[in-house]
Amino acid sequence: MAEKNIIATDKAPQAIGTYSQAVKVGSTVYLSGQIPLVPDTMQMVSEEFALQVVQVFENLTAVCQAAGGQLSDIVKLNIFLTDLSHFSTVNEIMGQYFDQPYPARAAIGVKQLPKDSLVEMDGIMEI
Repeated sequence: MAEKNIIATDKAPQAIGTYSQAVKVGSTVYLSGQIPLVPDTMQMVSEEFALQVVQVFENLTAVCQAAGGQLSDIVKLNIFLTDLSHFSTVNEIMGQYFDQPYPARAAIGVKQLPKDSLVEMDGIMEI
């Protein structure tokens, strides 16, 4: 069985449960869900949806870098939204963080997210 390496950084919110920020097995990194918490304060960045999306991408970027990769190394991205009408905003902001070829992606509408976040994202990175 391949060795699991735990990825942790103080540049992303600390885990608020029984999980790691990311786990690396071989060249694959499994990124835990990120919500729009500001790492220094562990408080929500804002109630504004667009600012929440930006903070989530910044948090994911920090974890990717801690694992030795970058956001563009994500091959699968899962996006969880409490309101699917925000989907176009996610696409617009995602375009500021990713160039083609884009990762595979799912966008899923959910009833509620931790700390009443409006968005959460997790993913798989190959480095």
